[in-house]
Amino acid sequence: MWLQPSTSGADSDPCGEKGLNQGTNRGLCHTNPPLHTQSGGLSSVHRSVLTAATARRPAPLLPRCCASRSGLCQDVLGAEEHQRSESRIHAPVRHQVDTSGPPPEPETAPSSAHDPRQDSARVLGRFQSLRMRKPKVIRMVFALSLGCFIMVVVYFNSNLKTASEQVGERSSGQKSRRSPLQTLYDGDQIESAVQGIHHGRRELLEEGCSSYTRKRRVLIPEDLKHIIVDDQHGLLYCYVPKVACTNWKRVLMVLTGVAGSHRDPLAIPANEAHVPGNLRTLSEYSTSQINQRLRTYLKFVFVREPFERLVSAYRNKFTRSYNTAFHKRYGTKIVRRHRPDPQPEALERGNDVSFEEFVYYLVDPATQREEPFNEHWERVHSLCHPCLIHYDVVGKYETLEQDSRYVLQLAGVEDQVSFPTSSKSTRTTGDMAAQFFKNISPFYQKKLYNLFRMDFLLFNYTVPAYLKFR
Repeated sequence: MWLQPSTSGADSDPCGEKGLNQGTNRGLCHTNPPLHTQSGGLSSVHRSVLTAATARRPAPLLPRCCASRSGLCQDVLGAEEHQRSESRIHAPVRHQVDTSGPPPEPETAPSSAHDPRQDSARVLGRFQSLRMRKPKVIRMVFALSLGCFIMVVVYFNSNLKTASEQVGERSSGQKSRRSPLQTLYDGDQIESAVQGIHHGRRELLEEGCSSYTRKRRVLIPEDLKHIIVDDQHGLLYCYVPKVACTNWKRVLMVLTGVAGSHRDPLAIPANEAHVPGNLRTLSEYSTSQINQRLRTYLKFVFVREPFERLVSAYRNKFTRSYNTAFHKRYGTKIVRRHRPDPQPEALERGNDVSFEEFVYYLVDPATQREEPFNEHWERVHSLCHPCLIHYDVVGKYETLEQDSRYVLQLAGVEDQVSFPTSSKSTRTTGDMAAQFFKNISPFYQKKLYNLFRMDFLLFNYTVPAYLKFR
């Protein structure tokens, strides 16, 4: 409610007993300065100030009143409001307040004026905060960079240490020389005709891999069990059974010093050449060592016409009386599965397996579901993975002596060891293979060819003329 002038006159007590009880707690009754004139009304200055004050304050915060004993009520400012009113009284009056009419609308608070000093202070504060954060960011970046640098140094240090140890082992007691891989691709010491032949074989192998293999996968240690390592001469040899692998193992035993005082490979017994542990395989090394050798060593493999190799394996493992282990392991199984009404002696010994029964065993899907092929009749591309390992030299059994001499020349050891020449009287030839395939039906010939098809394609062997399925 609006402030009303007092009607009790100048002698009236502004705060009666009842008013004192209501306002004592907050000191709401004041007598100085007087709020009303002797005529019983408020002065114009007080009225304008109080009107503006009450108009600007919300309703719940209106000043309390103290009632006089005569029952008349006079609104009185509290102590805090009184002080504010005094400060406003002394301030210059901006406009004339009309006391006769309704109270004027409160002035809208003017928008805060733009102060450039505040902007500069904010900018300065942000700049200081950035300056404080900048050293932290720099320290974090520096620590991260230092950590990465240390990791790189440790990695290269380990690789360099391994490489230096290998170089030390290979060069101990020897003069520094070029590696076989460098000799191969420099090509200034090898006759160009042989180089051209092997260059063509590498290209054909790469084309076959890109044409006939769709999926590439990562090598695992299991894939590297057939790759023999010669760290002294930088050689990696993937041995394939029935492709002169016994003689190549003998040569590597001489080169690596495993043969002891033997300098002639043929002086090493054949069974000793196949003893596990005499020669290290690539699967025995760590991953970093494997990758380093695959990059820097000369990799070579020797292959053979697939069906000639298959007939050679059959002749050696199933027609020789001394191979009783193969007879027991594979012969008995073949007789039991693929011979109708077998004799008890054949079931027990397994020493009379025919070539037809051997072919039935190979093309039977259950065979590979049970276990992988034995290495003597496993396909070359499954033993040596020529589409995953880039072989620098692909030797062939048909040109064995020439290709073996080429590898030894690349290794620079042709004056230390020579590759043994084998007897050609017992060698399995194409004509001999044709005799064995004479009793194989075209249906099984076709199935067997499909089984060995990748070896025919990758190593550029044509389909034998004696096959009848074409």
